[in-house]
Amino acid sequence: MIRKLRLRFTLIAAMALTLAMVLVVGAVNLANLLNVRRELKNTLSLIAENAQPGMPMGFGKDSPGRSRHERNMISEANWYTVYYSRSGEILNMNLSSMSEADEDSARKMAESARESKHSSGTLGELMFLKRYEGESLRSITFLNCETRFNSLRMLGLFSGLACLGGILLALAIVSLLSRRAVMPTIRNIEQQKQFITNASHELKTPLTVITTNMELMEMENPGSPWVQGTLKQAGIMKNLVEELVYLSRMEEENAPLSMERLRLDELAREVSEPFGAMAEFKGLTFETELSEVSADGDRASLARLLSTLCDNAVKYATSEGPIRLQVKREGRSAALIVSNAVEKPLDEAQCTELFQRFYRADPSRSKEKQSGFGIGLAIAAAIVEKHRGSIAARMEGERRIAFTVLLPLKSA
Repeated sequence: MIRKLRLRFTLIAAMALTLAMVLVVGAVNLANLLNVRRELKNTLSLIAENAQPGMPMGFGKDSPGRSRHERNMISEANWYTVYYSRSGEILNMNLSSMSEADEDSARKMAESARESKHSSGTLGELMFLKRYEGESLRSITFLNCETRFNSLRMLGLFSGLACLGGILLALAIVSLLSRRAVMPTIRNIEQQKQFITNASHELKTPLTVITTNMELMEMENPGSPWVQGTLKQAGIMKNLVEELVYLSRMEEENAPLSMERLRLDELAREVSEPFGAMAEFKGLTFETELSEVSADGDRASLARLLSTLCDNAVKYATSEGPIRLQVKREGRSAALIVSNAVEKPLDEAQCTELFQRFYRADPSRSKEKQSGFGIGLAIAAAIVEKHRGSIAARMEGERRIAFTVLLPLKSA
Protein backbone atom coordinates (compact mmCIF):
# COMPACT_ATOMS: atom_id res chain seq x y z
CA MET A 1 0.00 0.00 0.00
CA ILE A 2 2.77 2.44 0.99
CA ARG A 3 4.79 1.57 -2.10
CA LYS A 4 1.81 2.14 -4.38
CA LEU A 5 0.89 5.46 -2.78
CA ARG A 6 4.48 6.67 -2.98
CA LEU A 7 4.71 5.65 -6.62
CA ARG A 8 1.42 7.35 -7.46
CA PHE A 9 2.41 10.52 -5.62
CA THR A 10 5.81 10.59 -7.36
CA LEU A 11 4.28 10.06 -10.79
CA ILE A 12 1.66 12.77 -10.33
CA ALA A 13 4.24 15.24 -9.04
CA ALA A 14 6.65 14.38 -11.85
CA MET A 15 3.95 14.73 -14.51
CA ALA A 16 2.79 18.09 -13.14
CA LEU A 17 6.34 19.40 -12.91
CA THR A 18 7.24 18.11 -16.37
CA LEU A 19 4.19 19.75 -17.89
CA ALA A 20 4.92 23.06 -16.15
CA MET A 21 8.60 23.11 -17.14
CA VAL A 22 7.92 22.04 -20.72
CA LEU A 23 5.33 24.80 -21.04
CA VAL A 24 7.70 27.42 -19.59
CA VAL A 25 10.68 26.33 -21.72
CA GLY A 26 8.50 26.02 -24.79
CA ALA A 27 6.96 29.47 -24.23
CA VAL A 28 10.41 31.06 -23.75
CA ASN A 29 11.83 29.45 -26.88
CA LEU A 30 8.73 30.26 -28.93
CA ALA A 31 8.77 33.89 -27.80
CA ASN A 32 12.47 34.12 -28.60
CA LEU A 33 11.95 32.53 -32.01
CA LEU A 34 9.14 34.94 -32.90
CA ASN A 35 11.15 37.93 -31.70
CA VAL A 36 14.25 36.90 -33.67
CA ARG A 37 12.27 36.27 -36.84
CA ARG A 38 10.52 39.63 -36.45
CA GLU A 39 13.87 41.42 -36.06
CA LEU A 40 15.37 39.58 -39.02
CA LYS A 41 12.37 40.38 -41.21
CA ASN A 42 12.53 44.06 -40.23
CA THR A 43 16.25 44.16 -40.95
CA LEU A 44 15.80 42.42 -44.29
CA SER A 45 12.96 44.80 -45.21
CA LEU A 46 15.08 47.88 -44.39
CA ILE A 47 18.00 46.55 -46.41
CA ALA A 48 15.80 45.71 -49.38
CA GLU A 49 14.26 49.20 -49.35
CA ASN A 50 17.55 51.09 -49.15
CA ALA A 51 20.07 48.90 -50.96
CA GLN A 52 21.52 50.28 -54.19
CA PRO A 53 23.29 48.26 -56.90
CA GLY A 54 27.04 48.10 -56.35
CA MET A 55 26.93 50.18 -53.14
CA PRO A 56 27.46 49.12 -49.52
CA MET A 57 24.89 50.39 -47.08
CA GLY A 58 24.83 51.57 -43.53
CA PHE A 59 22.94 53.89 -41.23
CA GLY A 60 24.79 56.48 -39.26
CA LYS A 61 23.98 58.02 -35.91
CA ASP A 62 22.01 60.80 -37.55
CA SER A 63 19.69 58.49 -39.53
CA PRO A 64 16.18 59.75 -38.80
CA GLY A 65 13.58 57.29 -37.54
CA ARG A 66 16.12 54.54 -36.84
CA SER A 67 16.81 53.19 -33.37
CA ARG A 68 20.28 52.23 -32.25
CA HIS A 69 19.24 48.58 -32.30
CA GLU A 70 18.07 48.82 -35.92
CA ARG A 71 21.29 50.57 -36.95
CA ASN A 72 23.35 47.90 -35.21
CA MET A 73 21.35 45.08 -36.81
CA ILE A 74 21.91 46.53 -40.30
CA SER A 75 25.59 47.34 -39.74
CA GLU A 76 26.26 43.79 -38.53
CA ALA A 77 24.18 42.13 -41.25
CA ASN A 78 25.63 39.99 -44.02
CA TRP A 79 23.47 40.37 -47.09
CA TYR A 80 23.41 40.58 -50.83
CA THR A 81 20.88 41.58 -53.48
CA VAL A 82 20.22 40.22 -56.95
CA TYR A 83 18.58 42.68 -59.41
CA TYR A 84 16.43 41.71 -62.38
CA SER A 85 15.61 43.45 -65.64
CA ARG A 86 12.06 43.85 -66.85
CA SER A 87 12.63 40.85 -69.11
CA GLY A 88 13.38 38.67 -66.04
CA GLU A 89 17.13 38.35 -66.55
CA ILE A 90 19.68 38.97 -63.81
CA LEU A 91 20.82 42.54 -64.32
CA ASN A 92 23.23 43.09 -61.44
CA MET A 93 24.36 41.71 -58.06
CA ASN A 94 25.34 43.64 -54.96
CA LEU A 95 27.69 41.30 -53.06
CA SER A 96 29.66 43.99 -51.25
CA SER A 97 28.14 43.22 -47.81
CA MET A 98 28.78 39.48 -47.92
CA SER A 99 32.40 38.71 -48.71
CA GLU A 100 31.94 34.93 -48.62
CA ALA A 101 29.27 35.00 -51.33
CA ASP A 102 30.23 34.37 -54.96
CA GLU A 103 28.23 35.00 -58.09
CA ASP A 104 27.53 31.32 -58.83
CA SER A 105 26.09 30.55 -55.42
CA ALA A 106 24.19 33.85 -55.38
CA ARG A 107 22.72 33.07 -58.80
CA LYS A 108 21.59 29.57 -57.66
CA MET A 109 19.99 30.92 -54.51
CA ALA A 110 18.26 33.65 -56.50
CA GLU A 111 16.79 31.11 -58.91
CA SER A 112 15.57 28.96 -56.00
CA ALA A 113 13.95 31.98 -54.36
CA ARG A 114 12.47 33.11 -57.65
CA GLU A 115 10.77 29.72 -58.13
CA SER A 116 9.14 30.06 -54.70
CA LYS A 117 5.51 31.11 -54.74
CA HIS A 118 6.04 33.27 -51.67
CA SER A 119 7.40 36.81 -51.64
CA SER A 120 9.56 36.02 -48.62
CA GLY A 121 10.88 32.93 -46.91
CA THR A 122 13.92 30.98 -45.80
CA LEU A 123 16.42 28.95 -47.82
CA GLY A 124 18.78 27.13 -45.48
CA GLU A 125 20.45 29.80 -43.35
CA LEU A 126 19.33 32.64 -45.64
CA MET A 127 16.13 34.68 -45.49
CA PHE A 128 14.98 36.28 -48.74
CA LEU A 129 12.62 39.08 -49.70
CA LYS A 130 11.34 39.82 -53.20
CA ARG A 131 10.57 43.34 -54.43
CA TYR A 132 8.30 43.99 -57.36
CA GLU A 133 7.65 46.90 -59.68
CA GLY A 134 4.14 46.35 -60.85
CA GLU A 135 4.06 42.64 -61.65
CA SER A 136 7.73 42.50 -62.61
CA LEU A 137 10.31 41.11 -60.17
CA ARG A 138 12.92 43.81 -59.61
CA SER A 139 15.18 42.35 -56.88
CA ILE A 140 15.68 39.59 -54.32
CA THR A 141 17.58 40.45 -51.15
CA PHE A 142 19.17 37.72 -49.04
CA LEU A 143 20.12 38.03 -45.37
CA ASN A 144 22.53 35.59 -43.73
CA CYS A 145 20.82 34.41 -40.50
CA GLU A 146 23.26 31.67 -39.56
CA THR A 147 24.42 33.35 -36.35
CA ARG A 148 20.92 34.09 -35.08
CA PHE A 149 19.63 30.64 -36.06
CA ASN A 150 22.56 29.02 -34.26
CA SER A 151 21.73 31.09 -31.19
CA LEU A 152 18.15 29.86 -31.34
CA ARG A 153 19.29 26.26 -31.62
CA MET A 154 21.75 26.62 -28.76
CA LEU A 155 19.12 28.25 -26.55
CA GLY A 156 16.70 25.45 -27.37
CA LEU A 157 19.36 22.80 -26.64
CA PHE A 158 20.56 24.28 -23.35
CA SER A 159 17.05 25.13 -22.11
CA GLY A 160 15.93 21.59 -23.00
CA LEU A 161 18.88 20.08 -21.11
CA ALA A 162 18.22 22.38 -18.18
CA CYS A 163 14.55 21.37 -18.24
CA LEU A 164 15.46 17.68 -18.30
CA GLY A 165 18.00 18.14 -15.50
CA GLY A 166 15.47 20.04 -13.41
CA ILE A 167 12.86 17.35 -13.93
CA LEU A 168 15.29 14.57 -12.95
CA LEU A 169 16.48 16.52 -9.90
CA ALA A 170 12.92 17.26 -8.82
CA LEU A 171 11.96 13.62 -9.39
CA ALA A 172 14.82 12.51 -7.15
CA ILE A 173 13.81 14.98 -4.43
CA VAL A 174 10.13 13.99 -4.67
CA SER A 175 11.08 10.31 -4.47
CA LEU A 176 13.10 10.94 -1.33
CA LEU A 177 10.35 13.00 0.30
CA SER A 178 7.36 11.02 -0.98
CA ARG A 179 7.18 8.77 2.07
CA ARG A 180 6.94 11.78 4.36
CA ALA A 181 4.27 13.30 2.11
CA VAL A 182 2.01 10.24 2.07
CA MET A 183 2.55 9.24 5.71
CA PRO A 184 -0.57 11.07 7.01
CA THR A 185 -2.71 9.16 4.51
CA ILE A 186 -0.95 5.90 5.31
CA ARG A 187 -1.41 6.54 9.02
CA ASN A 188 -5.15 7.11 8.57
CA ILE A 189 -5.52 3.96 6.47
CA GLU A 190 -3.54 1.90 8.98
CA GLN A 191 -5.62 3.28 11.85
CA GLN A 192 -8.81 2.33 10.02
CA LYS A 193 -7.51 -1.17 9.41
CA GLN A 194 -6.38 -1.47 13.01
CA PHE A 195 -9.78 -0.29 14.20
CA ILE A 196 -11.54 -2.90 12.06
CA THR A 197 -9.20 -5.63 13.29
CA ASN A 198 -9.53 -4.63 16.95
CA ALA A 199 -13.30 -4.18 16.72
CA SER A 200 -13.65 -7.54 15.04
CA HIS A 201 -11.64 -9.25 17.75
CA GLU A 202 -13.68 -7.51 20.44
CA LEU A 203 -16.90 -8.68 18.77
CA LYS A 204 -15.86 -12.32 18.84
CA THR A 205 -16.34 -12.71 22.58
CA PRO A 206 -19.91 -11.33 22.82
CA LEU A 207 -20.86 -13.24 19.68
CA THR A 208 -19.55 -16.45 21.19
CA VAL A 209 -21.51 -15.75 24.39
CA ILE A 210 -24.68 -14.98 22.42
CA THR A 211 -24.31 -18.11 20.32
CA THR A 212 -23.67 -20.29 23.37
CA ASN A 213 -26.65 -18.86 25.25
CA MET A 214 -28.89 -19.31 22.23
CA GLU A 215 -27.78 -22.92 21.86
CA LEU A 216 -28.65 -23.54 25.51
CA MET A 217 -32.04 -21.90 25.04
CA GLU A 218 -32.53 -24.03 21.93
CA MET A 219 -31.97 -27.13 24.06
CA GLU A 220 -34.58 -25.90 26.56
CA ASN A 221 -37.03 -24.61 23.95
CA PRO A 222 -36.46 -26.64 20.80
CA GLY A 223 -37.93 -25.19 17.64
CA SER A 224 -38.31 -21.66 18.95
CA PRO A 225 -38.32 -19.29 15.93
CA TRP A 226 -36.81 -16.42 17.99
CA VAL A 227 -33.91 -18.54 19.16
CA GLN A 228 -33.30 -19.92 15.67
CA GLY A 229 -33.46 -16.41 14.18
CA THR A 230 -30.98 -15.10 16.74
CA LEU A 231 -28.63 -18.02 16.08
CA LYS A 232 -28.81 -17.37 12.35
CA GLN A 233 -28.03 -13.67 12.72
CA ALA A 234 -25.22 -14.40 15.18
CA GLY A 235 -23.74 -16.83 12.66
CA ILE A 236 -23.95 -14.21 9.92
CA MET A 237 -22.28 -11.67 12.20
CA LYS A 238 -19.52 -14.13 13.09
CA ASN A 239 -18.78 -14.83 9.43
CA LEU A 240 -18.67 -11.10 8.67
CA VAL A 241 -16.22 -10.50 11.52
CA GLU A 242 -13.97 -13.30 10.30
CA GLU A 243 -13.97 -11.95 6.75
CA LEU A 244 -13.17 -8.42 7.91
CA VAL A 245 -10.27 -9.71 10.00
CA TYR A 246 -8.97 -11.74 7.07
CA LEU A 247 -9.25 -8.75 4.72
CA SER A 248 -7.44 -6.46 7.15
CA ARG A 249 -4.61 -8.96 7.57
CA MET A 250 -4.32 -9.45 3.81
CA GLU A 251 -4.08 -5.69 3.25
CA GLU A 252 -1.27 -5.30 5.76
CA GLU A 253 2.13 -4.33 4.37
CA ASN A 254 3.67 -7.63 5.51
CA ALA A 255 0.81 -10.07 5.23
CA PRO A 256 1.66 -13.59 6.44
CA LEU A 257 2.02 -15.69 3.27
CA SER A 258 3.68 -19.05 2.85
CA MET A 259 4.94 -19.02 -0.72
CA GLU A 260 5.55 -22.30 -2.54
CA ARG A 261 5.56 -23.69 -6.06
CA LEU A 262 2.00 -24.66 -7.01
CA ARG A 263 0.30 -26.41 -9.88
CA LEU A 264 -2.54 -23.95 -10.43
CA ASP A 265 -4.51 -26.37 -12.59
CA GLU A 266 -4.49 -29.00 -9.83
CA LEU A 267 -5.47 -26.43 -7.21
CA ALA A 268 -8.30 -25.16 -9.43
CA ARG A 269 -9.58 -28.70 -10.00
CA GLU A 270 -9.56 -29.40 -6.25
CA VAL A 271 -11.27 -26.12 -5.27
CA SER A 272 -13.89 -26.13 -8.04
CA GLU A 273 -15.16 -29.68 -7.47
CA PRO A 274 -17.80 -28.85 -4.84
CA PHE A 275 -18.99 -25.84 -6.85
CA GLY A 276 -19.68 -28.11 -9.80
CA ALA A 277 -22.13 -30.02 -7.61
CA MET A 278 -23.68 -26.78 -6.35
CA ALA A 279 -24.14 -25.55 -9.92
CA GLU A 280 -25.73 -28.85 -10.96
CA PHE A 281 -28.13 -28.62 -8.02
CA LYS A 282 -29.24 -25.17 -9.30
CA GLY A 283 -29.67 -26.49 -12.82
CA LEU A 284 -26.48 -24.83 -14.12
CA THR A 285 -23.53 -26.19 -16.07
CA PHE A 286 -20.01 -25.88 -14.66
CA GLU A 287 -17.19 -26.34 -17.19
CA THR A 288 -13.43 -26.37 -16.63
CA GLU A 289 -10.54 -25.86 -19.07
CA LEU A 290 -7.39 -26.47 -17.06
CA SER A 291 -3.98 -26.32 -18.71
CA GLU A 292 -0.84 -27.28 -16.80
CA VAL A 293 0.51 -24.05 -15.27
CA SER A 294 2.81 -23.59 -12.26
CA ALA A 295 3.44 -20.42 -10.26
CA ASP A 296 4.65 -19.34 -6.83
CA GLY A 297 1.92 -18.57 -4.34
CA ASP A 298 0.32 -19.16 -0.97
CA ARG A 299 -1.87 -22.25 -1.29
CA ALA A 300 -4.49 -21.23 1.27
CA SER A 301 -4.84 -17.71 -0.14
CA LEU A 302 -5.08 -18.83 -3.77
CA ALA A 303 -7.57 -21.53 -2.80
CA ARG A 304 -9.69 -18.86 -1.14
CA LEU A 305 -9.35 -16.68 -4.24
CA LEU A 306 -10.60 -19.46 -6.52
CA SER A 307 -13.33 -20.37 -4.06
CA THR A 308 -14.55 -16.76 -3.94
CA LEU A 309 -14.69 -16.46 -7.72
CA CYS A 310 -16.44 -19.82 -8.17
CA ASP A 311 -18.91 -19.10 -5.37
CA ASN A 312 -19.64 -15.69 -6.89
CA ALA A 313 -20.25 -17.28 -10.30
CA VAL A 314 -22.59 -19.97 -8.95
CA LYS A 315 -24.44 -17.41 -6.83
CA TYR A 316 -25.20 -14.95 -9.63
CA ALA A 317 -25.10 -17.07 -12.81
CA THR A 318 -28.15 -17.50 -15.00
CA SER A 319 -28.99 -20.51 -17.13
CA GLU A 320 -28.23 -18.66 -20.38
CA GLY A 321 -24.72 -20.10 -20.52
CA PRO A 322 -22.30 -22.33 -18.62
CA ILE A 323 -20.10 -21.29 -15.74
CA ARG A 324 -16.58 -21.67 -17.05
CA LEU A 325 -13.31 -21.92 -15.10
CA GLN A 326 -10.11 -21.62 -17.12
CA VAL A 327 -6.47 -21.94 -16.13
CA LYS A 328 -3.93 -21.18 -18.83
CA ARG A 329 -0.75 -19.34 -19.60
CA GLU A 330 -0.89 -15.86 -21.10
CA GLY A 331 2.56 -14.53 -21.99
CA ARG A 332 4.56 -14.25 -18.77
CA SER A 333 1.52 -14.70 -16.55
CA ALA A 334 -0.71 -17.47 -15.34
CA ALA A 335 -4.35 -16.64 -16.08
CA LEU A 336 -7.26 -17.77 -13.90
CA ILE A 337 -10.56 -16.89 -15.59
CA VAL A 338 -14.05 -17.47 -14.19
CA SER A 339 -16.99 -16.42 -16.38
CA ASN A 340 -20.77 -16.76 -16.18
CA ALA A 341 -23.97 -15.33 -17.64
CA VAL A 342 -25.67 -12.54 -15.68
CA GLU A 343 -29.17 -11.09 -15.54
CA LYS A 344 -28.16 -7.50 -16.27
CA PRO A 345 -25.04 -6.23 -18.05
CA LEU A 346 -22.62 -4.02 -16.11
CA ASP A 347 -20.84 -0.98 -17.46
CA GLU A 348 -17.09 -0.44 -17.12
CA ALA A 349 -17.41 1.66 -13.96
CA GLN A 350 -19.54 -1.00 -12.26
CA CYS A 351 -17.05 -3.71 -13.21
CA THR A 352 -14.30 -1.70 -11.50
CA GLU A 353 -16.40 -0.99 -8.41
CA LEU A 354 -17.07 -4.71 -7.87
CA PHE A 355 -13.78 -4.99 -5.96
CA GLN A 356 -14.69 -2.28 -3.44
CA ARG A 357 -15.80 -3.25 0.05
CA PHE A 358 -19.55 -3.76 0.51
CA TYR A 359 -20.27 -2.80 -3.10
CA ARG A 360 -23.33 -4.35 -4.74
CA ALA A 361 -23.88 -3.86 -8.45
CA ASP A 362 -27.64 -4.15 -7.91
CA PRO A 363 -28.63 -2.65 -4.53
CA SER A 364 -32.27 -3.65 -5.10
CA ARG A 365 -31.46 -7.32 -4.53
CA SER A 366 -32.27 -8.65 -1.11
CA LYS A 367 -29.45 -9.62 1.20
CA GLU A 368 -30.95 -13.07 1.69
CA LYS A 369 -30.90 -13.69 -2.04
CA GLN A 370 -27.28 -12.63 -2.25
CA SER A 371 -26.28 -14.38 1.00
CA GLY A 372 -23.04 -12.39 1.17
CA PHE A 373 -21.54 -9.22 2.60
CA GLY A 374 -20.11 -7.61 -0.51
CA ILE A 375 -16.47 -8.03 0.56
CA GLY A 376 -15.64 -11.35 -1.10
CA LEU A 377 -14.25 -9.71 -4.24
CA ALA A 378 -12.40 -7.14 -2.11
CA ILE A 379 -10.66 -10.08 -0.40
CA ALA A 380 -9.93 -11.60 -3.81
CA ALA A 381 -8.36 -8.33 -4.96
CA ALA A 382 -6.23 -8.13 -1.80
CA ILE A 383 -4.98 -11.70 -2.33
CA VAL A 384 -4.06 -10.97 -5.94
CA GLU A 385 -2.26 -7.77 -4.94
CA LYS A 386 -0.16 -9.67 -2.39
CA HIS A 387 0.87 -12.06 -5.16
CA ARG A 388 1.88 -9.06 -7.32
CA GLY A 389 -0.78 -9.88 -9.87
CA SER A 390 -3.85 -8.17 -11.26
CA ILE A 391 -7.57 -8.86 -11.27
CA ALA A 392 -10.21 -7.35 -13.52
CA ALA A 393 -13.84 -7.85 -14.45
CA ARG A 394 -15.20 -7.20 -17.92
CA MET A 395 -18.29 -7.99 -19.92
CA GLU A 396 -18.01 -10.56 -22.70
CA GLY A 397 -20.89 -9.68 -24.94
CA GLU A 398 -24.09 -8.32 -23.43
CA ARG A 399 -24.94 -10.88 -20.75
CA ARG A 400 -21.68 -12.55 -19.72
CA ILE A 401 -19.10 -11.39 -17.19
CA ALA A 402 -15.55 -12.69 -16.82
CA PHE A 403 -13.18 -12.27 -13.88
CA THR A 404 -9.56 -12.54 -14.99
CA VAL A 405 -6.65 -13.01 -12.58
CA LEU A 406 -3.09 -12.70 -13.87
CA LEU A 407 -0.31 -14.02 -11.64
CA PRO A 408 3.38 -13.66 -12.52
CA LEU A 409 5.21 -16.82 -13.55
CA LYS A 410 8.58 -17.62 -11.97
CA SER A 411 11.17 -20.26 -12.75
CA ALA A 412 11.10 -23.38 -10.64
